[in-house]
Amino acid sequence: MTNRAHGGLNILHVLRAPVGGLFRHVLDLARGQVARGHRVGLVTDASTGGTGAEAKLAELAPELALGISRVAMSRQLGLRDVTACMHIARRVADTGADVVHGHGAKGGAYARLANAEHAIRVYTPHGGSLHYDWRSPAGFVYLASERLLMRRTDLFLFESAYGRDVFRAKIADPGARARVVHNGVTAAEFVPVVCDSQATDLIFVGELRTLKGVDVLIEAIALLAREGRHLTATIVGDGPDRAAFEAAATQLGQAIRFAGPKPARAAFALGRLLVVPSRAESLPYIVLEAAAAGLPLVATDVGGIPEIYGPDASDLVPPGDPVALARAIGSALEHLTAEAGVTRRLQTRIRAEFSADVMTDAVLAAYIEALVSRFRGP
Repeated sequence: MTNRAHGGLNILHVLRAPVGGLFRHVLDLARGQVARGHRVGLVTDASTGGTGAEAKLAELAPELALGISRVAMSRQLGLRDVTACMHIARRVADTGADVVHGHGAKGGAYARLANAEHAIRVYTPHGGSLHYDWRSPAGFVYLASERLLMRRTDLFLFESAYGRDVFRAKIADPGARARVVHNGVTAAEFVPVVCDSQATDLIFVGELRTLKGVDVLIEAIALLAREGRHLTATIVGDGPDRAAFEAAATQLGQAIRFAGPKPARAAFALGRLLVVPSRAESLPYIVLEAAAAGLPLVATDVGGIPEIYGPDASDLVPPGDPVALARAIGSALEHLTAEAGVTRRLQTRIRAEFSADVMTDAVLAAYIEALVSRFRGP
């Protein structure tokens, strides 16, 4: 039975892989919604995420009145999609969901394909299909699917104005159904991080794949070494391109250690300067988390990162350019006192405009508007 009449909503979040910023976003949103009196449930993939995801889901489970279920979800199109869609349709019916909120390309597709006659269907892309191009075979399939699924979407929530604008350009304009709600961090994340005694000059935290620009960082470190500046670096994370990055670092003879996955704040203590060399992003949590903690950083001018930096966006580095990245890293390390001013301004901006509470309230307000629009009164 729906909980709407009692002032609360039954909300079902759907995502494929419980990893990275997307997973972090769903966890924060679910907790915030529960704290405001709503009944929340999750559906996610059964095989990804590892022990880290298992621990986070187990910690969250007691708070979720609608429970957590895990079902096989394939990254690419396949027969598992049929099973996953059927499972989600049953969960929608069993929970009396008022809101089915899909996250990422796969989670968004599942949420919108499910039979949800009495619920609104909400979609947050988190990058996903938007990283593809119509000219590639895979891109054509994904973007064409996004266009078809628009008619089954009651509300689009974008983490950045950049994401909204890319969706408009590549797929179509969702019009009044679109809202921009920035990701947010919690009050605890503004506590300063103390550097470890063995901290390296640089730290990278993220998924180890080419999209994140780890290869560009390795090349930038090599360029600085050729100029006589030998830096140390710690790479935190895991991913499909880890072996290639390790081989590149070894071949170049650089002092780069690969530490595996760690929580962000634990990782921040391992370096003096965070580098975010991404080729593409939506609105990355790692930038919000680092700036909130007061960690100096160098980042690329991609996705929603300029929205985080605001007036300081001119400090961002062009993506895919190891020369520019090397120059920015060298300058930042030489002028850490001056960088502290930028870091303080970023921290102040994030505290005011990128909080988890603001994010949760804005998402819930958008749900209510969409419910009113679809059903003419909750």
